[in-house]
Amino acid sequence: MKTFKKTAVYAALSAFVVVSLYPLVWLLFYSFKNNEEIFSTNVYGLPQVWRFENYVNAFKMFDLVLYFKNSLIVSIATVICTVVLALMFSYATARMKWRFAGAARTYVTIGMFIPMQIILIPLLIIERTLHLQNSYLAVVVPYVAFQLSFATIIFYAFFRSLPHEIEESAEIDGASIYTIFFKIMVPLVIPAIASVSIFVFLFAWNEFLMALVMISEETLKTLPLGLLYFQTQFSSDWGAMGAVMMIATIPTLLIYLVFSEQVEKALTVSSAVKG
Repeated sequence: MKTFKKTAVYAALSAFVVVSLYPLVWLLFYSFKNNEEIFSTNVYGLPQVWRFENYVNAFKMFDLVLYFKNSLIVSIATVICTVVLALMFSYATARMKWRFAGAARTYVTIGMFIPMQIILIPLLIIERTLHLQNSYLAVVVPYVAFQLSFATIIFYAFFRSLPHEIEESAEIDGASIYTIFFKIMVPLVIPAIASVSIFVFLFAWNEFLMALVMISEETLKTLPLGLLYFQTQFSSDWGAMGAVMMIATIPTLLIYLVFSEQVEKALTVSSAVKG
């Protein structure tokens, strides 16, 4: 019976892996084919001829470096701002006693249930009034706002899981609140910081709708917007388009593969802690 259960579990997991990886493998094969293979003669199989010139054409026809630079700036700025703000807020609500701590945490958490599409037009009006449109801040500020709720939940769970004796010992030694926070508490939640950074980076790297509405200047477009431009301008070369999409996918894959253990650890702790 145990053998049957183990076989069933492994079969289900193997099927899940195949289903999950197939789109990525298909995209890889897609990027090495010509239009005829993609649409008629060889839609799902291996490329009959591995056309590396698709990648060469992608770099020639597509300003990949510019879009990568813009996406990196936006993603890194979003990660830094989100982590710093969420860390301070989570520590204040999880470890410090003040009158409206619970209400403030609930208010921030509710932000997870607000769809971006609902506030898109009012946000656009506000950014036009503040003259933020067509700038990095036009997308960084909304990204940070939308990710604060998720980051706060993760950090709050980690801070709540730490024993209060750590702070009490530091206070006895004469440490200030700032010393306790920056030199003692923050290093203890490094797994959470790494995990939140990954999720926020992936969100900012792949986000399309907000960037499409807030940015129209070519030199500020992020990679998803650049892909849209490539599709409209070079729609006849589908192989090169597949190469561009494959290149755009590589950073997110590398980040997840390198830090997947940290993600699992952070989510395990946050789901186990109640409060």
